Amino acid sequence: MSQLPSITLHVPEGTESDGQEPSPDNERALHTSFHQLILEQSSLIEAGLELEMKERDRESPACLAPPDACAAAWPEPGQGEQCPGYSSASLQILASMPSRTIGRSLGAIISQYCNRTARLRRRSSRPPLQQLCRAARPSLRQYDLDADPARATLEDKWSLLVKELLSLSPYQRSQMLLTLPISLAEKRTLRRQVNRQRGLLRQRAQHWAPSSPCGWSIVYVGLGCRGLWYRLLSLLRTAQPWHYTLKQISGRFGSSVLSYFLFLKTLLMFNFFSFLILLAFVVVLQAVYPPTSASPPPFTGLELLTGAGYFTHSLLYYGYYSNVTLNDPCTPGSKGSACPPAAPPFPYNMPLAYLFSVGVSFLVTCILLVYCVSCSFRESVGSSMGDLAVKVFCAWDFKVIQRRSVKLQCENFCTQLKELLAEQRSRSHSQSLCQRLRHCIVVLLAWTVALGSVLGCTLAVHHLSKHMHVVQQEQRAQGSGRWQQEAILLVLPLVVSLLNALMPHLYNLLAMWEKQDSPVTQVYVAICRNLILKMVVLSLLCFQWLSRSVVCSTEECWETCVGQDLYRFVVMDFIFTLLDTLFGELVWRLILEKRLRQRPEFDIARNVLELIYGQTLTWLGILFAPLLPAVQMLKLLLLFYIKKTSLMRNCQSPSKPWQASHMSTIFITLLCFPFFLGATIFLSYTIWSVQPSETCGPFRGLETIYKSGKSWVLVLQKSNPNITWFAWVHQHLVENTFLLFFTSGALLAVIYFYIQVVRGQQRVICLLREQIAKEGEDKIFLMQKLHSVYEQRERRA
Repeated sequence: MSQLPSITLHVPEGTESDGQEPSPDNERALHTSFHQLILEQSSLIEAGLELEMKERDRESPACLAPPDACAAAWPEPGQGEQCPGYSSASLQILASMPSRTIGRSLGAIISQYCNRTARLRRRSSRPPLQQLCRAARPSLRQYDLDADPARATLEDKWSLLVKELLSLSPYQRSQMLLTLPISLAEKRTLRRQVNRQRGLLRQRAQHWAPSSPCGWSIVYVGLGCRGLWYRLLSLLRTAQPWHYTLKQISGRFGSSVLSYFLFLKTLLMFNFFSFLILLAFVVVLQAVYPPTSASPPPFTGLELLTGAGYFTHSLLYYGYYSNVTLNDPCTPGSKGSACPPAAPPFPYNMPLAYLFSVGVSFLVTCILLVYCVSCSFRESVGSSMGDLAVKVFCAWDFKVIQRRSVKLQCENFCTQLKELLAEQRSRSHSQSLCQRLRHCIVVLLAWTVALGSVLGCTLAVHHLSKHMHVVQQEQRAQGSGRWQQEAILLVLPLVVSLLNALMPHLYNLLAMWEKQDSPVTQVYVAICRNLILKMVVLSLLCFQWLSRSVVCSTEECWETCVGQDLYRFVVMDFIFTLLDTLFGELVWRLILEKRLRQRPEFDIARNVLELIYGQTLTWLGILFAPLLPAVQMLKLLLLFYIKKTSLMRNCQSPSKPWQASHMSTIFITLLCFPFFLGATIFLSYTIWSVQPSETCGPFRGLETIYKSGKSWVLVLQKSNPNITWFAWVHQHLVENTFLLFFTSGALLAVIYFYIQVVRGQQRVICLLREQIAKEGEDKIFLMQKLHSVYEQRERRA
């Protein structure tokens, strides 16, 4: 026992100079620094081991057994429970590792954050807090305040940290206090000292008294404005629409159900901007200067369903808008052929305003869609994939103090943990070869049935549309009553909405037959099948509208008839959504509670596809019915409260909790590319290629709607020859299709580049996670080697 164990690790030395600290990115430098730390602690360990052996010999001289037996006879405190196989020297080395010593070295932590706040204060431009506030374990190196113990004591470092925190802004000070890796009691003490110092500074500032009442008024006004600004900042989040309601839904039903309501909120924002543009530049001005038209028929109430009758000659449809220049006395309708000498200064070209308002609303919607897709994609990439430890240890918000908010956050936190655990469990599930083969056959048969049903629904809608076309012509020829003619108009929207309401239930039965293990895959498959059905039906209806397969009276525009059809489809879709909520959720809940003692689950795929379908109808009809976004806004507002009430009272939490981090991205992407792109193509073809009506509407008498812009440029060029450059720009840039294709190609290239960058970031994140796991395995391997070395040394001793 006279020989003391020594540690010798053959680690290759780094090539760095002695005066330079090793970089954390250099793996060899990390191992070298770890080796140096072990060598520094080895002398202390050997001395402690020698004293321990002498004490054991003195207290129990009869223990002549091997060291393992003595270690078993004299166990360390707590050693038998946590790590019974490790010796005391191994435990001392384990406790001396940097990851363990930094938790006890309060001086190192304070020194680190003193330097960090000093660097933050010295910078003129403050970087993002993500680059400053790192919650990782700090290192003992690179901080000269802790290198020399005689240079600064703990109290000096503490006072220096308080001084540096006082120099920061309130928000950065709170963030820095949150990220300090010290106990809550020490954080409270530090916050109390900072507040005490701030109070002393305020008392010193109060000794300065303005010499005049004007000076006092300036001080009070400044303090009041600052307090008002802070209150407004605190109310920004609570002023968001449905803030508490969304939190309540997320806490009770999880992020999967929450994604539906967030998507509905996004659609409401899109329609608000479109309605605002059309209202400001088209609707209000036409209401101020109404055209001369026949008196509308009396309002009966049936117009709310059919959109015809009283609404036909109103601001709701395309045919009401005039093709003249508003506020222009030189129009043909003015009295006399000559213009008066005092002409109004601002004439307004209604056809041009109509065309550009529709185009600008689509452009704004496209920008918002691309922005929402990019933000959602970035959040889904940064969302948790196996971040269970982060969710457990770092997800709680300690600033929440109200009892109701704490309870709501607790429910939300528990639901998120269930989602993460269910996602990890679904990944670890494996099937045999026969099970996978049988599952593939079932999926193939289910897809065959689904595609066959889509084909059957399309043929049914096509033949019904032709039949109703013939019936409408016969009714108009026979001179039937108004009620009968308007009731016939509801047949086609009724059948299409009925198919859209019934077919998702068939797809749910197919999903139950398939027995998908992952709820995410089940929702994706259901969305895909419903998507195919709605896209095919909408494509068929668009073809019929553009081929003039609508019956209108002689005084109506075919654009007005298309707008009325789209209005009826929107209203009928809302009615069937209400009926599905009543019978599919309320009545079904009563049946299930009596039979199975449970409630139905919220069908995310079907409800989201209903929102996308209704929004697509709005985009298709924005040219033919400028006020259709207002109808869609009212529909979405009613749907939010109806669905929220039905969800709280009739539905239960998902039986398989799953995390919907990517669902919002999928919803926005589906809305953008298949549906918004299809609506844009439909309206672009209508503007560029379809001849408008010759008797009504703002583009009457023109070959195409696009010719209105070209004719306006020619008139502008003749009236003012100094702006011929504008005509050249319109001819070579606007009319040239090469610019459109070049812009589209550049946009696709940017999107592709962004996708590749995000994929590269995902790969880097995976590599970093794997590197972290390997670093943990390296530590375990090193401790095992050290343990074996100590056991051999003790046996030899």
